[in-house]
Amino acid sequence: MGRCALPPLPRYPTVDELGARAAALVARHPHEARLRRIGTSRAGTPMWLLSVGHGSRQALVVAGPHANEPVGGATVLRLAERALADPRLTEGADATWNLLLCLDPDGLRRNEGWLTGPYTLGRYFRSFFRPGFLEQPEWLPDGAAGAALPETRALLGVQDELRPFLQCSLHGVDVGGGFVELTDDLPGLAQRVAHTAARLGIPRELGAYDALYWPGLGPAVYRIPPPRRADLAAAITEAAVESTWFHPHRHGTLTAVVEAPMWGVAAVSDGSPPADRDAVLRAVSRTLRHDTGLLRHLLARIRPHLAAVPDTARLLAPVDDYLLVCPGLADAWDPDTGDGAAHPLPPLSTAHLAALRISGRRLALRTAGLLHQLVRAAGHDPAGALPELDRLIDEWCADYRDGCGARWIPVARQAEYQARVVLAAFELAARPTRADSRSGQAGVGVRGGGAGAAGMTRGQDGGVRHRPRARPPGT
Repeated sequence: MGRCALPPLPRYPTVDELGARAAALVARHPHEARLRRIGTSRAGTPMWLLSVGHGSRQALVVAGPHANEPVGGATVLRLAERALADPRLTEGADATWNLLLCLDPDGLRRNEGWLTGPYTLGRYFRSFFRPGFLEQPEWLPDGAAGAALPETRALLGVQDELRPFLQCSLHGVDVGGGFVELTDDLPGLAQRVAHTAARLGIPRELGAYDALYWPGLGPAVYRIPPPRRADLAAAITEAAVESTWFHPHRHGTLTAVVEAPMWGVAAVSDGSPPADRDAVLRAVSRTLRHDTGLLRHLLARIRPHLAAVPDTARLLAPVDDYLLVCPGLADAWDPDTGDGAAHPLPPLSTAHLAALRISGRRLALRTAGLLHQLVRAAGHDPAGALPELDRLIDEWCADYRDGCGARWIPVARQAEYQARVVLAAFELAARPTRADSRSGQAGVGVRGGGAGAAGMTRGQDGGVRHRPRARPPGT
């Protein structure tokens, strides 16, 4: 172990540190590990794939799909070291680990204002960046053939080249708890997640906003509905759209989206019935409408002064996405204005209500943080918006901290949680099943192999009891 381990970072790695540390691992283990460039970002940043082992069965792990979720970078370095130290993960499993260091390196660079700490909610949201929906590389609004981003095309190329039996997409929840989303069932994973979360003190998100309308596969494990084509407005408000999560299903790939929290909130693990569901929903919806109105007013004051600000369009795109989505979400959650029998809310626990409260506040804070950056980038504040934005950000962060009980989880613990969940998914997905072993089909013989079509049929025929809506993919 000692000869492959690098000194651990007590913080999130930057884009440059990811590449340097991966190169150092390859230099130490030239026969077991290799690093290759699989693409180039829009800004010309190399996209690196670190591979460990020489097995015939491929596992693909994708870090950094969302610019503001850096935990995956720390996790893939940890997974590389584990695979180098433990031959059971490579030779013993006839497997090769393929670790994409960062899918959106340009976006990650834009988060370096908070990336290396100190980690406070105010600093995070004032320096937060996440591109608009159309610039997020995991999504395929025009299908795989119409993928416009070079980052997306690079990932699609790797998926089609490797045909992995397992793909893990590493995401981070800024405030809340950990959970997993799967394109097909993986029996036993929910128990592994529960054990890992308990050992590491990570709250499990038992009512994830992301999966509000999706079927559960166990506590904190959710089934992603099959994708369907939609226009942009629908795609922003419904996560069951075409994506790189489902693209490799044609190769028999099972995809696991692994979410790890930065600031944990205990209430998201409370599966008890709420005392007054409708009162909480009304309060959350009312707050979101009020906050949206404030932010729209601020944007109208700020927008005329942004013509000379570099890269204004990239910062405004997510602002416009968030402000587009918020009113519809507030109406959908409000028991007095929701679509009732047509699209009813599922049964809600205390955990669900906590997640909805956190999510509404998140949309407002991200919008305020992006507006704060736009004003700072302008170099002056003729609209007098900065003091008001500072007040709102401080007030809303205090609500997370004092009202929701949000507490920072050290980076090393976040990455260890995520790595253990990935390893559990790897072990379970690699197990032969009796049905597969009898099939004799090429590419079948591990869980996940050949499961794509069957899994999608089950999801379409009976797995989803409500309309498959969830979070805006860009939020």
